[in-house]
Amino acid sequence: MKVIIVGGVAGGASCAARLRRLDEDAEIVMVEKGPYVSFANCGLPYHVGDVIERESDLLVASERLFREHFRVDCRTGCEAVRVDPVAKTVDLRDVGTGDVTTESYDKLVLAPGARSIRPPIPGIDLRGIFQVRTVPDAREIREWIERGTSFLAGMEKYSGFQTVRPKMHAVVVGGGFIGLEMAENLVARGFDVTVLELADQVLTPLDLEYGNLVRNFLELHGVHVVVGDGVARFERNDEGEALTVTTQSGRTFPADLAILSLGVRPETELAQQAGLEIGERGGIRVDEHMRTSDPDIFAVGDAVEVRDFVTGEWSLIALAGPANRQARIAADVIAGRDSAFRGTQGTSIVGLFGDAIAWTGASEKTLQRLGDTDYEKIYLYPNSHAGYYPGARPIAMKLIFRKSDGRVLGAQAAGEDGVDKRISHIALAIQLGATVFDLEQAELCYSPPYGSAKDPINFAGMVAADVLRGDLPLSHWESIDGGFVLDVREMPELAVESVPGAVNIPLGQLRDRLHEVPRDRAVHVVCRSGQRAYTAARLLRQRGIDAHVVSGGMLSRAIVSMK
Repeated sequence: MKVIIVGGVAGGASCAARLRRLDEDAEIVMVEKGPYVSFANCGLPYHVGDVIERESDLLVASERLFREHFRVDCRTGCEAVRVDPVAKTVDLRDVGTGDVTTESYDKLVLAPGARSIRPPIPGIDLRGIFQVRTVPDAREIREWIERGTSFLAGMEKYSGFQTVRPKMHAVVVGGGFIGLEMAENLVARGFDVTVLELADQVLTPLDLEYGNLVRNFLELHGVHVVVGDGVARFERNDEGEALTVTTQSGRTFPADLAILSLGVRPETELAQQAGLEIGERGGIRVDEHMRTSDPDIFAVGDAVEVRDFVTGEWSLIALAGPANRQARIAADVIAGRDSAFRGTQGTSIVGLFGDAIAWTGASEKTLQRLGDTDYEKIYLYPNSHAGYYPGARPIAMKLIFRKSDGRVLGAQAAGEDGVDKRISHIALAIQLGATVFDLEQAELCYSPPYGSAKDPINFAGMVAADVLRGDLPLSHWESIDGGFVLDVREMPELAVESVPGAVNIPLGQLRDRLHEVPRDRAVHVVCRSGQRAYTAARLLRQRGIDAHVVSGGMLSRAIVSMK
């Protein structure tokens, strides 16, 4: 059997290695049009920021490794330009010489990835404007930065005295993964950074309140964030290499360099030429076995459409984890094994200035777009580990679940510590079809430096389960306007922040002042995070009062008000 794999990096390279482990006799040809067959493109921003100092550390595997360890005919600088699915041949062009050769195949795997979106904005091809997709991209950015810093240092030396060196300016166009990671790393390199995002929030997979939480955090660390305003044009200044970036609203920003991070589109030209089905989202349509509409052609990675595990919608997910799993499945099926891709939840995490924001599954705005009303949400703020052990930090969590059966649908979390493992736990729970009752009962590692006896996962499950059992009727800030709000915090807390129109009865006084609470309408109970409000609501409900806990308390009000 002869298998040709088009594209390396995550999908193609993983498929080649897995297939060789399953079939020692297969003839495997892997072609990659770029200079590197397998590299860590997720690490590129950190190489620009000097966190990863050596470029060689980004290179995961070489042509030589694939040839010697896996007996794979690996060819870099080799582009697949045409597929004949009837004759089962692929035309390959040598990027350096332009020579074209034809190879036959029994099975073909397409792993072409996705290309950066580069709209026809005036001035977009000027020097100093970069994208971040490949190792050469990162190299060019580093060289540009080093030339700029060397120039400033030379000016100091030429002047003969030490001056206050002006900051260089960078404009990052796009507030997604790469854009925000580049913003962080450019700040580390001494730049004054502005992020421009056309949408109304950064990190659009998040719900708006969490996107705005990230925005505020970026601004606390000196990043200027502009949302709802896209780039209209780039212009070269009269002096030197500096740019002026003008937005659609007419605002202007100086830039010694600009980063384009506008997202990616699937590379589907080869698939379209071969007559393969392209899905409604613009990716190559595949089944659960990663087969395209041609049973002898498979596709994996950023170029394909896959089912969203929670909603069942077709989706495009440009993430290394799903690409690797899809590649393994394609290799299994080619080797005769029964293997299937379950779909994706879009589980992701972004680290920014020591904090992390992570998410998995369906967002609330996705469910609203689909017209799904069978869900509830809770906000909670547990500590990352036991509060009495030094270093505990709160995690801002949002859990979304089915009202009808408690099935976990999605989660978002932000904080300094422990965010990754909590979202990872919930991601696994979603894939296993778990409910909030399962989270409530989950047995997780506990030691004071690492967690709590009631882990944030358990805590989330307990709160959600209490909601479904009717022990904890919920209210949300967006739905209590005009209602009776009971604030059970202490007086000193009110001096910091208060709710207009709320009646304050501290929890310790509530039993003696029940006569002040109305019995003819719903009562929305508020505290700082929801815990005291829960205790108060249980007391009130057992006294015949229709009490509801405002989910997440004042902490949730702070982020919901950012909408």
